[in-house]
Amino acid sequence: MQALHTAATGMAAQELNVQVISNNIANLRTTGFKKQTAAFQDLIYEHVRRVGAQASDQGTILPVGVDIGGGVKTVGTPRSMTQGTLSQTGNDLDLAISGEGFFKILMPDGTYQYTRDGTFQMDNQGRVVTAAGNPVQPTITIPNNASGITVNEQGQVTVTLPGSSTNTVLGQIGLTRFINKAGLQPVGSNQFIETTSSGTPQDGTANSEGYGKITQGSLEQANVDVVSEMSDLIAAQRAYEMNAKVISAADQMMQSTTALFR
Repeated sequence: MQALHTAATGMAAQELNVQVISNNIANLRTTGFKKQTAAFQDLIYEHVRRVGAQASDQGTILPVGVDIGGGVKTVGTPRSMTQGTLSQTGNDLDLAISGEGFFKILMPDGTYQYTRDGTFQMDNQGRVVTAAGNPVQPTITIPNNASGITVNEQGQVTVTLPGSSTNTVLGQIGLTRFINKAGLQPVGSNQFIETTSSGTPQDGTANSEGYGKITQGSLEQANVDVVSEMSDLIAAQRAYEMNAKVISAADQMMQSTTALFR
């Protein structure tokens, strides 16, 4: 019976849907996390009677057809890149982006990855790095005798050095944007890599045209709405249960049909 297979595709789709929702909820407190949703499409149809076909020798046309659907398939898990709320931390090297852009990170193999997680620290060389020790680009090195670290909205890093009455500019943290930021590929550790879908990276200056501003002493929270996720979870659970009931009903119908022909 085709209904068994059709309902099975529905159960598989909702199982994946629950996995996506659970990942969103698990990352509720992950800095810079961007939530995902599961996108579905219906499968190919069996056209028992095609709409518009001739219904008689007199040339009458069928106003409706008989099309039997084959179920559902997952076509993607698109990521929502909407802005998360900013949470103040007071740490000098905690940076948040308000608006477009990603921090550019240099990896050990010489490639670049991109993140919205501005939880930065200093390594043993004084460089501004991620929690994994990878330097933020362009590389900023803070002298060990420096104090009063300040990062303005354009990403310019200044410090106060001993014996100096004026601030010293050490460099400027840049931002990178993409034509299709939803096309970035997540690789874990709150970071992404470019793909052909995302387009080539466009480096620029924070708080300039097309780029967001940098806020020091704050972090961007995940853009996950708990109430929405719980509502979606309940809906997915109900859909899964209904598909399971279809399988049970179809199985009973098959058993009844078999008993009739014994």
